[in-house]
Amino acid sequence: MKHSSIPSAQTVVMHCKNKGIENIVISPGSRNAPLTISFTEDPYFKCFSIVDERSAAFFGLGIAQQLRKPVAVVCTSGSALLNYYPAIAEAFYSNIPLVVISADRPGYKIDVGDGQTIRQDDVFHRHIGYSANLKQDVVHATDRIEKYAPTLISEIGVLDAQQNVQTYNDSELNRALNTSFETGLPVHINVPFEEPLYNVLSESTVQPEILKSTAENVAMDSIDYYKDLWNSSKQKMVLVGVNYPNAVEQRFLDILGNDPTVLVLTESTSNLHHPNFFPSIDSIVAPIEKLEEKQKLFKKLQPEILLTFGGLIVSKKIKAFLRHFKPKEHWHIDELKAFDTFFSLTKHFKVSPNRFFNEFLQPLENTAGSYFSYWNSVKLNYEKKRDEYIDQIAFSDMLVFHYVCKSIPSAYQVQLANSSTVRYVQLFDLKPSIKVFCNRGTSGIDGSTSTAVGAAFYQEEPTLLITGDLSFLYDSNGLWNDYIRKDFKIILINNRGGGIFRILPGKEDTENFKTYFETVQNCEVSHLCKMFGIRHVCVENEKKLVKTLSNFFQQKTGPSLLEVRTPRILNDKILLGYFDFIS
Repeated sequence: MKHSSIPSAQTVVMHCKNKGIENIVISPGSRNAPLTISFTEDPYFKCFSIVDERSAAFFGLGIAQQLRKPVAVVCTSGSALLNYYPAIAEAFYSNIPLVVISADRPGYKIDVGDGQTIRQDDVFHRHIGYSANLKQDVVHATDRIEKYAPTLISEIGVLDAQQNVQTYNDSELNRALNTSFETGLPVHINVPFEEPLYNVLSESTVQPEILKSTAENVAMDSIDYYKDLWNSSKQKMVLVGVNYPNAVEQRFLDILGNDPTVLVLTESTSNLHHPNFFPSIDSIVAPIEKLEEKQKLFKKLQPEILLTFGGLIVSKKIKAFLRHFKPKEHWHIDELKAFDTFFSLTKHFKVSPNRFFNEFLQPLENTAGSYFSYWNSVKLNYEKKRDEYIDQIAFSDMLVFHYVCKSIPSAYQVQLANSSTVRYVQLFDLKPSIKVFCNRGTSGIDGSTSTAVGAAFYQEEPTLLITGDLSFLYDSNGLWNDYIRKDFKIILINNRGGGIFRILPGKEDTENFKTYFETVQNCEVSHLCKMFGIRHVCVENEKKLVKTLSNFFQQKTGPSLLEVRTPRILNDKILLGYFDFIS
């Protein structure tokens, strides 16, 4: 087996191997050759080659999202590293353990006009769990160090200086990688290399000191006070954001769902299911905004206690409501952090939801209240009126999502793009066996396809990506790799621009609006599909959509994309009309 001759490259790889980081996503370059050689020559690692660093980082994020353990991405020096930033920010806010390993120039070649060189140390300091800036080896290319930076070795000699480098690098690698495992946050490891970069050895020359994580379970605070508050309250709201499938035991969900004093509001990305939950939040809140008695109804909806867990919330309506009609108490359950989303946070329980509910929830005993029954009648009414509305609307984004959500087979993994896509899906029901994911940490459109391709790689279930035209075109390099599964599916709703801007306040039918906000486009998706070997089907009306969906998921001989073209200037009217209709 070959190893790079550079000690720090060997050290990085041995730390990753010892800590069980198996998946390595590599973008080609010369400065990272020592790392590339050492990772790819060791059969322990599963290595992926993806040229576009932005896509590579999201691809790695998708794998880490599903495996729920660290995945490394490796790049060369210079601007290549900066292309990782969108995925790093997403990983930071979504608690996904992405390990970023960047090759760098020696410190004495920074800011002297050397090519492909930027200030890489601490470049992600505002969105990273830990930044490890390793020291340059002095037993490698010693003649250059003596020439350009003699102070690195002149005081204590080469061997003692190298021992200090090794000790420091081991310490930084232990801290960085253990942070990744303990917090789920992304970490950055920056490694300076001097040429020559491609020399190899048959045996490793380092014996790194590798320390395992010593993280311990945090003791749970006394909750008797909060249990008393909860049990005495008649209006309790549970609001759940992004949540992994099967992360919360069903017995706890049943207790919450059957409590007449509790409303459980979920989103598609919550992956929680119970007949008494409220999965379409905007269908409850938006119609109230249009009524004369909205103040009275919002007061009726206002919870005394708001209990939240999971990641970020999609619905802007519920955020606006809870920021104005604040609960007396807002408690958040999360082992690491609690966002004060509604500016009313009073308690952060730093434990997992299962651990919390196991001690907090008791089987129901003589619980009475009308909070659930009243709002459940509202839910049943909007569900009935939603069906009536669907029966009468023209072909549009909303009608497409109605059919798509019904057609997804059981036990699929669904990856949602941001913007309109994730919001439309909230309006419809999905089968409980479907697992839903979306990059809601930063809610960007920039890596949806790449994330979905990465997330699909290790899954037993097939994966469907539902995306809009701008999200898809923006991340078209997500298809530029050799790792797309044959059963990978994409449904692309193409309304020829950023249709969400027609829904937001400030819409104007002007050329400036079409050019700079809606960004109308006329790209031929079929050309992209042909280039990347994706089977392409296009429909433009309801009849063809229904017929195509009936067999779209059966085709598994290669990745396929269903493009659904909808009317650009009708979609916003139909969506906004829905909330008028159900109100």
